[in-house]
Amino acid sequence: MRSKIIAAACGSVMAIGAFTAVQSAAAAQPDAGAQQQKEAHQRFEGLSQDLRGKLAGHWFDAAAGKLTVAVQTENAARQARAEGANAVVVQRSAADLENLLGDVKELIGDGVPGVFSWGVDVRDNQVDVTVNTSRKTEATERFLTRVRALGGVNVVETKSQQRQQAGTVQAGSPWWPGSETYCSVGFAATDANGGKHFLTAGHCTNDANQAAYGQTGQQNRLGTSNVGGTRSVNAREGDMGVVAVTESGWTLSPAVNTWGQPAITVTGSAEAMVGDRVCHSGNTSKWQCGEVKYTNKAVDYGGGLVIEGLTWTTACSKGGDSGGAWLLGDKAVGLHDGGPSQCVQNPTDDGDLSIFQPVNEALRKWNLTLVTGGGDTTAPSAPGNPRAVSTTASSVSLAWNASTDNVAVTAYDVYNGSTLATTVTGTTATVNGLKADNDYTFTIKAKDAAGNTSTASAAVTARTQPGSADEEPPSAPGNLRSTGVTASSVSLAWDASTDNVGVTGYEVLNGTTVATTATGTTATVTGLTADTAYTFTVRAVDAAGNQSKQSAAVNARTSSGNTGGRTFTNDTDHQIRDYQVAVSAVRSTATGQARNPITVRVDATHPCQEDLNVTLVAPSGRTYPLMRTPGGGYSCHPFPAGRTFSAVPGAGEAASGTWTLRIGDNGPGDTGVLSSWSLTV
Repeated sequence: MRSKIIAAACGSVMAIGAFTAVQSAAAAQPDAGAQQQKEAHQRFEGLSQDLRGKLAGHWFDAAAGKLTVAVQTENAARQARAEGANAVVVQRSAADLENLLGDVKELIGDGVPGVFSWGVDVRDNQVDVTVNTSRKTEATERFLTRVRALGGVNVVETKSQQRQQAGTVQAGSPWWPGSETYCSVGFAATDANGGKHFLTAGHCTNDANQAAYGQTGQQNRLGTSNVGGTRSVNAREGDMGVVAVTESGWTLSPAVNTWGQPAITVTGSAEAMVGDRVCHSGNTSKWQCGEVKYTNKAVDYGGGLVIEGLTWTTACSKGGDSGGAWLLGDKAVGLHDGGPSQCVQNPTDDGDLSIFQPVNEALRKWNLTLVTGGGDTTAPSAPGNPRAVSTTASSVSLAWNASTDNVAVTAYDVYNGSTLATTVTGTTATVNGLKADNDYTFTIKAKDAAGNTSTASAAVTARTQPGSADEEPPSAPGNLRSTGVTASSVSLAWDASTDNVGVTGYEVLNGTTVATTATGTTATVTGLTADTAYTFTVRAVDAAGNQSKQSAAVNARTSSGNTGGRTFTNDTDHQIRDYQVAVSAVRSTATGQARNPITVRVDATHPCQEDLNVTLVAPSGRTYPLMRTPGGGYSCHPFPAGRTFSAVPGAGEAASGTWTLRIGDNGPGDTGVLSSWSLTV
């Protein structure tokens, strides 16, 4: 096996002997701006679904101390500012960037000499491709010519690049895979049956059923690494692995070693965003902090090892840090993957950045629960001075003084009597749909990110204006459509309704039940069952509470979840347009290698299948041509319903991961729709 990379000592798993140093570690000072960073994450979590559907990216702006989002229109920017975020208007949507990244990946294929990283740069609204110029060849130059022609791609040239780190490390909280050199503990976790484990780097756990020790010389056994050969990944999917803690005398702890400062107690997990200040604990570089520069970015370490979905930071790291804990405040965010050959403080070259694997992906993959402690249990104070600031015949506008909290207030619930009327993030709200010339009593409660709720404010009573209320309902929403599905959600969009006064919102119905509401013309219904058909309608509501007729119904099926099957489906509609590529993905949770043959069923409408190229892209990046345009003169025939293709998988092709179907239309004058496709792997 490959020589193991020695990971960071983070002390998440405690031994009676070996790891007790973590408990006596002395104190990590909070980073400047940590509170603003927390508030930015809370603000992002509180954004409306309507605004989330318009985002081309988001990040924490440390200089401004606020969440910043990228949107395509000034109207969306105004909406973002109203919801408490800074906003910039950009050229490309999130879908544009994802499609552009897909084109880049297709050009890269199984690898290009010198090209070692590619991913979306949300702050610059572009795709970055990074090249080690010392390894360029003619093939590299040909690739760069083609990738620059795509537009929206920035080529970054360096003279170095990362590696998955190795080296002899100092004492900390190590573990030994068999008789090999050190690796170190990441985060402690338990399984559904209470079994004890810890997460670390996948390149530390690549041997199946290998004895794991807490002391050199194969002494003080703590458990087994990569049980059954299914608990380690070091490939496109990620760099993550699991060690089962099975021996008596070993206990789990949420404490993280901060090297001479008080241990930090992990209270939960989070997803890092660009601009965040994060820190990691390592056997060699000790406690190091830096800024997140990229998320969801790929790296090519050479030798066929490509890893996607990694987070890149300016924090210093050294050989021996791999596998260790990355933190956002007291939240677990990652497992150390790799970095430069030497520690670089305040790096300006992308080749000197340190990289980590997001920890939530590992927790989800193996259905593990992070071991945590502490946490926010303090409720905010009650909102003060509630008051009615204006009324109409059908509404009351309220204001109040902000609550305080030990961490941060994230939202306010406004109650009409005992009924929740609305939830807002600021200190004002308007309650609509009231009757004319009637008294109403309102109270407000504050909430924080941990779900703690304050006591109710003092009650405020207001009377609506006399006069005839609006009794005319809005028109029914038009053109309801499904814009995306996951195993547990369906995203929808529709055309706006009209009203004699004004539409104030929309109700999305799952069958006859209101599943969610929205102020704009998009929404995502969550909490659904995998591989299940649903029927949705939408109705509009105005300020007086008048409801429109329901829209025409739309049917959508959630994608397959982790059910143990080997067929996975995406039922989202994708337009097939002249001289463009329709891209649709499914996430396979099948285990082992891909079956031979791989089967793909495509449901699409198109008047000229001879115009089309159909390609399957595997998680490994291999491409499997399923249908190719014949070229020259030909007669058009409609694409047949439910056409099935097969492909022979390449050697070692894994079944799990994201598989992508790409349909390119190479002819003029006709369009179509990819309505569904399924993969049996």
